[in-house]
Formats: sequence, structure tokens, C-alpha cells
Amino acid sequence: MLSARNAAIRLLKFMMAASLVLPALLFAFTAWVSHTNIERVTDERIDRSLDILHEHALKVLQTIERSFAEVDEIVRGMSDDDVRINESMLHDRLKHIVEALPQLQDIMIVDRDGHPLVMSNRYPAPRDRDYSDREYFKVPQNGATGTYVSRIQAPGTNGTIGPFFALSRPRPSDDGAFNGIMVVSVLPSYFEGFYARMSTGEGNYFALARDDGSFLARYPVLQNRGVALDPNSRLRQGIGQGEDRKIYTTESQLDHVERRIGYRKLSGFPLYVLAGVESSAITGEWLRYMTSHLTFGLPLTAFLYAGLALALGRTRRLYDEADRREMAEGALRQAQRLEAIGQLTGGVAHDFNNLLMIISGSVQRLRNELTDSKHTRLLDMIVTATQRGETLTRQLLTYSRQQTLTPEVVDLSQRLPVLRELLTRSLRTDIEIKVDVPDGVCATRVDPGEFELAILNLAVNAKDAMTTGGTLSIRAKPVTLKGEASEEGLSGDFVAIRVADTGHGIPADILPRVFEPFFTTKEVGKGTGLGLSQVYGFAKQSGGTATVSSVEGRGTTITLYLPRSAEAPEDEVVAAPAQAPTGTSGTVLLVEDNADVADVGAGYLRQLGYRVRSVANGQAAIAALRLDADVDLVFSDILMPGGMNGLELAREINHRFPGIPVLLATGYSASAQDAVHQGFVVLQKPYDLESLRRHIHEAMEGIRARDRSFVARAS
Repeated sequence: MLSARNAAIRLLKFMMAASLVLPALLFAFTAWVSHTNIERVTDERIDRSLDILHEHALKVLQTIERSFAEVDEIVRGMSDDDVRINESMLHDRLKHIVEALPQLQDIMIVDRDGHPLVMSNRYPAPRDRDYSDREYFKVPQNGATGTYVSRIQAPGTNGTIGPFFALSRPRPSDDGAFNGIMVVSVLPSYFEGFYARMSTGEGNYFALARDDGSFLARYPVLQNRGVALDPNSRLRQGIGQGEDRKIYTTESQLDHVERRIGYRKLSGFPLYVLAGVESSAITGEWLRYMTSHLTFGLPLTAFLYAGLALALGRTRRLYDEADRREMAEGALRQAQRLEAIGQLTGGVAHDFNNLLMIISGSVQRLRNELTDSKHTRLLDMIVTATQRGETLTRQLLTYSRQQTLTPEVVDLSQRLPVLRELLTRSLRTDIEIKVDVPDGVCATRVDPGEFELAILNLAVNAKDAMTTGGTLSIRAKPVTLKGEASEEGLSGDFVAIRVADTGHGIPADILPRVFEPFFTTKEVGKGTGLGLSQVYGFAKQSGGTATVSSVEGRGTTITLYLPRSAEAPEDEVVAAPAQAPTGTSGTVLLVEDNADVADVGAGYLRQLGYRVRSVANGQAAIAALRLDADVDLVFSDILMPGGMNGLELAREINHRFPGIPVLLATGYSASAQDAVHQGFVVLQKPYDLESLRRHIHEAMEGIRARDRSFVARAS
């Protein structure tokens, strides 16, 4: 079965992998071929663009050369004085030439000292202007012949309104000496406009540059015209080596855009034209082409893969059905076991407390009858065993969250240091105890006795884990938990009490079970398995929770989350304890369904001096009070058969017979905590004579206080 399952799953997985790998290989090959073709087509387009740019730039420059020839013809044989005399006529002739050529901005004639003689865009020419420091003047002055092309010039240097680059050549003279220059100002925007019209696709790039790498015109236009290529750039090195034509991929150092770019030298001029396409545009075109293939290929591949995945899923579900059923049954059994434990703890606690009640009451009677030392020692042993049974029962009730709590505001900054002194006396001397609590922000509303018991249980477990000594640290701090992201979905303000030890830690496989009742890793007879369950039950019943984390060999940390209280703790007043009157009399209506427990309770009441009337359930108690309401106290168990429990009976008596106090007793009941919250006095089973005396007195004083309050309001 297992081998067939593995073989089927392996085959389906192989087919699924093949359904992805084979189309992926085919797609990769197609992608490589298409990308190569697109690069070839791009290079052909760049070549065609270079031809167009070369033809355009050459025609523009040849037109400018003819303009130079025309100007030379106009001023041939004229001296500087003749030019000045005929400035008006010459200005008109030059202006007419500029107006006929849109690529030109200005034509001017400059004398040998650098001062303008005539300009096409200004009349008269500003004689005080000096161009002798301009590169387009210095180069011809130094003997260069032919046409010189300058870098981009800033606007306004010769009366212009925008950036330009200048073409200059020496003005001829009869003796061959330097006689000034003729200058033509060319608009970069003319070339840029032409380049923009050429750019019909995405990511195009066109430029005109000098052989030293200085740009004269560029598209896309840069804000800083006239920038030059870095001498170390690949493009600059190619141009500097005198290469006439080349295409390659490079990243621009000016705008940091990668392009496929080509350049070509202009015949007869120290200039180059450049054309290119952004790599992203090439990639985009390739992606668009491949998308058309993916549009058909992906759905087919996905359909095939989904079919195989569905087959694999069904196969796995078929083979895993038994495993899932077994896991579900195991989880159900675990849940049922935990639920049964919870129900068992409550039920056992109730019956066990009744048994302990009978035992302790019987022992009390025997003490009064047997006074010899032998019998006294035996009775002491029974009492000790009974007390241990009471402790175990209380821990069971705490886990099942049915323990009757008396919460009050506890300031941990005061309580924990006091507990430290108690723990110091209780633990071994080789264990260091550290307590860290901030002042004023760590108050919580809990039952102080149960809280101290929880801390003591944690300390005892830590002591057992630190066999060779160590450190026990108790730290408290305020925290705010937020719903699902917090511990067990808690939300609100809490106090986190972190109890950590440096012991041997807890193995990971048993960590989830540490809060279960009766679960212990200690040797037989050394642990009941109820210590941590009491901690967990106390935290849950108090409105919080408890968590555990541990690393083997490094220690264990258990954190209690208890609701933070904004109330101030009541000041503890040291006073003599109130004594119940020793001489008592009156009638008590005892409501108890268990005859043996009722016998013990009646015996205690008679010892206290009361007359006792007994009934077995709540309905019988109401009927008895209707017949004779001359009762000083109703003493009732909470958990009783017959449809009316003790709490319901207490409410009914308060309603019908408001002057009769009610004392409730319980060994286990979900209603016990509600009874406390509603103001009833609750006596925990098993109880002794003195405890019964105090609670009777408390119940009667409660009725008297209520009556006094009613009278005060009425007056």
C-alpha cells in the first residue's frame, strides 16, 4: 500500500515537473531567438537613423559654408573703415541671410581686435563689446584655417536670446595677415526639433557632438546644454580614437540610462552624429512580443499543470483519508479526555468534599469523647490526611475554575517583595531569588490567597528544576494585549508576572501538557501534578491566562497574565479580629440533601447553641418557612437536586423573607462565584466548627447592615 502510494505520487510529481520544465525550456529558447532578432532589427534601425542624421547635419553645415562664402563675397576688398561706413547696408544683407535660414541666429563680422564691425541682429553693432576671449575668435587668431565649431555658448554673449554654438572662420586679407573673423551663431534647438520629429518610437536618442565629446544638440534635451562626455567613457574613447562608425550598448553618464547606441563621423567636419534606443525600450518590445506567446502558452501550461495537480491532490486525499481520520479521532479523543477531566474534577470535588466533611465532623465528635493520647494521635493522623485531601480538592476546583474566589485589589509592588521573604525561607539557600516590580503601575484584582498559592507552586516547581542551585526571578510589568495577536485572544490592560528559573528546562514534546491536571514528570510520590494546573486555573478564573516557554538546559519561564486594575488597593488596617459571640441561640433551618453531611452540620450548629430544623431541598425549605418563618438563619448547600439550587433558594428567601439571613455552603458549584458577587456569604466545604461560627456571624451582620442602611435612607 505504501509503495503503491509513493510510486503514484512520484509519477504525478514527475509529470507535473515535466509540464513546467518542458514549456519553460521552449519558452527560454524562443525568448533567446526573439531577443537576438530584436537586437538585430534595433541595430538596423540605428544605422538608418545615423544615415538620416548624417545627411541632415551635412546639409545644414554645407548651407552655413555657403553663407560664409556669400558674406566673404560681400565684404571682399573692404577695410574695417569701409565696413563701418557701409554698416547699414551690410546689416540688411546679413539679416536677409539669417532670415532665410531657420538654423541660424546671427551673423557678425569681428575685427582683428575682437570688436564687432557689423551684426545681423543689432544695428549699430556695439563697438565696446570684446570677443577676443572667445574660443571661436582665439582659434582662427592663432592661425587655424577652415571652419571652427565652438562648444555651446551661454545666451546673451553676442546679443542673442538663447544658447547657441558658433561656426567661425578667418576673414581674408590681401597680405594674408589675420584680419578678424566671420561668425555664424547656430541654434541647437533647430537640430533638437528635427530630432524630436524623427523620434516616432519609444526610447529614441539622437545627438550632435564635437570630436572632443562636447554635445551641441541632443534629444532628449538635457537641462544643462553643452555638457561633455567623460574622457573615460566608452563612447568618448571610441570617438577619440577616430572611429568613423560603431554600435554598442552603454550606460550614459549624463542621465544614467542604458542605451544601444551608434555614432558616425561627419565628412569634412570635426563632428559626430549619434543615434540610439534605450535598453528598456528594446526590452519592452521584446516583452510585448513574448507576451503574445505567453497569452497562449501560459493558459495551456496552467491547464495541464492544474489537471495534474488535481490528480495529485485527489490521489493524496485518497491515500491520506485514513491518516486524516485517525488524526481527527485522536484529536477528538484528546478533547474528550480534557473535557472529561474538567467534568471529573468538579464532580469528584463535590463528592470528595462531602466525604471530607463527614470525616472531619466525625473526628471532631470523637475528640470530645476520646481523650487518651493513643486515640488522640490517631485522630491527628486522620485530621492531617483530611487537610491534605482538602488541598487536593481545592487544586482540582481551581483547575476546573469552580473555586470560590474573593477578589480584591492587590498592589504587586508591595505584595511580591513580601512573598520574596516567604520564598527565601521556603526554598534552598543555593537558590537566589530576584523580584523586579515597578512602583504604582502593577495593581490587579485577584484573590490574594490563590495568588500567593500560585506563586508558591511556581517557586516549588522551579526549586525542583534547579537541583544544583540557580536563580529564580519574578518580574511584573504592565502590558496591553490586542485580541488575536495576543495570548489566547485576550484584549485589554494586563499585568504580566514572569516567573523564570535557570533549571534543566522542559522537553518540547511534553511542554503542551504541563498545565494538565495530574500530569507530572516527577517520581512517584513526589508530585500530584496539580501545582501548575492550579496556576492555570487561577489565572483563567481571574480573567487572564498562563503561558509557558522553555529551552532544555537553559530554564523555564511561566508568565501569568492578570487583568490590570485602576483601583487603588485598600489600606490594610491591623485590628483585633472580630469575635463571633460565644453564647448563641436561635433557630437555624438547615437545607442539605446528603443525610450524613446534614448530620455533621446539625451537630456543629447544636454545639454552637442553635436549634436545628432540617429539610432536604429548596422547595421543602420554602414550604417550611411558609408554615413557620420564625427562623434566625437559613444554612443551605448550593448544589442540590430537586430543581432549585441553593443560590436560587437564597434569592427566593431574600424576596419573600427579607429579614432572614442566608448562609450558603459548597464543595463545588458553578454558582458559588455568582453567589459571592450577589452579596451572599459562602462557606467552603469541608468546614470546621470555628469557620462555621465566623460565617454565621458574617451572614447575620450582613442582614443587620442592610437593615441599618434601609432605615437610614428611609429617615
